[in-house]
Amino acid sequence: MIRRAALVLALLAAPAGAQQAAQAPGGVLRVLDKITGAVTDLDLATGESATVGHLSIELDECRYPADNPAGDAYERLIVRYQEVETPVFQGWMIASAPALNAMDHPRYDVWALRCRTS
Repeated sequence: MIRRAALVLALLAAPAGAQQAAQAPGGVLRVLDKITGAVTDLDLATGESATVGHLSIELDECRYPADNPAGDAYERLIVRYQEVETPVFQGWMIASAPALNAMDHPRYDVWALRCRTS
């Protein structure tokens, strides 16, 4: 929780001339099952969800630098384990810094790859 608060404060403290972000219609993320070694890439539209193993992953939003669509991706994800209502992860993941706000789960890793701009 402290890391998230620090991230929010850092983003709010950005200079007024900071990059503008554009919203993408979807995004691509990767899921690793640490037990089986299976890697799955998901291409989701905004608001769409998919199931991988015991995870249900919803892409709430994907943003990218407006002046560089091939640049970084910022994905807001909601991840649930099995049928439990409370998410195991809910927040922003940044493609260029996956450890900044990583999902902490003993079996699965999830990380943002890129926004889908078309």
